[in-house]
Amino acid sequence: MNDLVEASELLKSFRGKSFPNTVSNIEKLFAGADATSAVRLLGERQVDDDLLAAAFLIKRNASQIDEIVHTLGILLALPKILDKGERVDSLSLAAGNTGKGFDLETNKRIAEFTFIQWQGGPEVIRQNKVFKDFYFLAEAETSRLRELYVVGTKHTEKFLNSRRRLESILNGNAKLGASFKERYGAQFSIVNEYYQTKKDLVSIRDVRSYLSTSADL
Repeated sequence: MNDLVEASELLKSFRGKSFPNTVSNIEKLFAGADATSAVRLLGERQVDDDLLAAAFLIKRNASQIDEIVHTLGILLALPKILDKGERVDSLSLAAGNTGKGFDLETNKRIAEFTFIQWQGGPEVIRQNKVFKDFYFLAEAETSRLRELYVVGTKHTEKFLNSRRRLESILNGNAKLGASFKERYGAQFSIVNEYYQTKKDLVSIRDVRSYLSTSADL
């Protein structure tokens, strides 16, 4: 099994309209089954090695979906971001890639992209990513524009204006923590304190404004 379309169709057929209902029905069918009847039931439900291989194929590809979204999002937004006469110096397209500078560097700007879809809960991991991106943009030694592209600015700005303790963010990222403590020591204790001193340096932009897709972002 190496065809994603075929794999998707197999899984769609097995899943039915509701996977929980499908599972519940199968559980009831197999109650009291012996080896012989189990083989028969598997055949009736078209549960075989090809179906499992299809699931593994989808899982392997889905494990890289964040990188795929990050790469495609930046590439598709790029033509609308670049001004006349602006040229790309470097791109870093893999989500979470470290040690390669910023996602986008041109002769005019540096930028980070975060295709996070906020869910409205605590969002700790998402917040950590946004703070890291904002911090390194704000602290970059450059005269170029600094931009942070996010999916909707509401949740990002709400977080950056929050009273979440910086220690809880810095302790989870060695590079960020070391850089921040070297520059500021104990000067700031909450996110909002740092953000208020740097907010005019970094423009926070809604990446959806630069994409033509009708996808639910």
